[in-house]
Amino acid sequence: MARARRAGALGVALRAVALTAAAATLMAARAAAQAPLAVPSIDLHPQASLASSINLAWVLVGGFLVMLMQVGFAMLGTGFTRSKNAVNTMAMNLMIYPIGVVGFWMTGYALMMGGVAQWPSLGATGIASHELSLHVSGHAFGLLGMRKFGLLSVSHDSASLAMFLFAAVFMDIAATIPTGAMAERWKFSAFFIYGLFMSMFLYPLYGNWVWGGGWLAQMGVNFALGHGHVDFAGSSVVHMTGGVTALAGVIVLGPRIGKFRREGAIGALPGHNLPMAIAGTLILAFGWFGLNAGSTLAASDQRIGLIAANTMLASAAGAVAALLYIWHRYDKPDIAMACNGLLGGLVAITAACAFVTPAAAVLIGAIAGLLVVAAVLALERRFRIDDPVGAIAVHGVCGTWGALALGLFADGSYGERWNGVGGPVRGLLFGDPSQFVAQLIGVAVNLVVVFGLALAFFVIVDRTIGNRVAAEVEWTGLDALEMGSDAYPNV
Repeated sequence: MARARRAGALGVALRAVALTAAAATLMAARAAAQAPLAVPSIDLHPQASLASSINLAWVLVGGFLVMLMQVGFAMLGTGFTRSKNAVNTMAMNLMIYPIGVVGFWMTGYALMMGGVAQWPSLGATGIASHELSLHVSGHAFGLLGMRKFGLLSVSHDSASLAMFLFAAVFMDIAATIPTGAMAERWKFSAFFIYGLFMSMFLYPLYGNWVWGGGWLAQMGVNFALGHGHVDFAGSSVVHMTGGVTALAGVIVLGPRIGKFRREGAIGALPGHNLPMAIAGTLILAFGWFGLNAGSTLAASDQRIGLIAANTMLASAAGAVAALLYIWHRYDKPDIAMACNGLLGGLVAITAACAFVTPAAAVLIGAIAGLLVVAAVLALERRFRIDDPVGAIAVHGVCGTWGALALGLFADGSYGERWNGVGGPVRGLLFGDPSQFVAQLIGVAVNLVVVFGLALAFFVIVDRTIGNRVAAEVEWTGLDALEMGSDAYPNV
């Protein structure tokens, strides 16, 4: 009976893949038919071409570093979970990459970046593009991109293809975050369908509104709210989206067996390999330089020095603050919490890394480290939320803080004409309270829209194929009964 149910769930997943692939192919074919034919041209500006080539290489190297972060997530999540689920946790961290890339290629990139007509630093202008917009009182409110499905209309444009790779690995981070929070009880077939939903629709939706020229980015032009919602490298677009989605999934999925007991006690379900988690944390910290500095999209942008320094400082401040807080509270230096504090500092600085001073980066990171500890304890003890790796606190809470921190600490030294608004980006403490309002609106929209859509998705899956493995599988371990393999066969 269990085998029949698994076969039925797999059949649903395969049919979903087939239907989405067919739909994407049709949309891509239509887009390709409408696209003008590429005409070979002679390079009349060799200096500009050289600069564009260097910038293109910079973007690709940044993307390669971000892709390496997947190794860090795999090691972190597996180390923080129990040995009987190690293969399953590793498998989710492996497969979310190819599932996500294929889904993002079919529809996600088009929905997110289909309205972008140029990448100036990469020498690409006049790219075929179309943004589905709502027009009200002379103002355009971008909703979704409608070109570049399957990359057919940009299949010979190097800049667009490099940006697809760069955007895809960012998407992969957001999609990976729930795999940690929902580990040790998530059905693999449900996870597979989730990977398609996240990469093809949910992440691209909010991403378009902030990075694809959508309505949150246009709040500065349309309503004089600063420069619109600004997020340099993804505190809200990537990390908050992943964290909020994880929260919705955990609420529907429920806690692991034995975590919260009837008498009110909280069961300890410790991970099996802290050194693996520490190594994963350091790999993530290394890859983060590609995430933040690569987001300049230009090696020629001198801001990369400040961005890299701010990234390092915020991570260090987050780790130290989290360690000292937990050490003071419980008389033990909890290294697992220091890992999450370091990651929380990285998440928080990601939005503001190009807009704030090093001193502000230290403050942003330190506050993030304290928030991680407070959020982990509150989610578990007050709200009875079971998150084995602390993903909701690290990415959801610190992603929120990072987006708001930009609205406070942006010092007006960078961001001229960001989102089409004249002047540099300034936060509340540097004379522009409207920028903080724009950041608040962007965060609120993420909480309402992303959480609402994610919750609806997980409820639908729960009522069709189910999100959770059977109790027997959870007790025995997902490796043996869900995956049919063993991470440590000789132990």
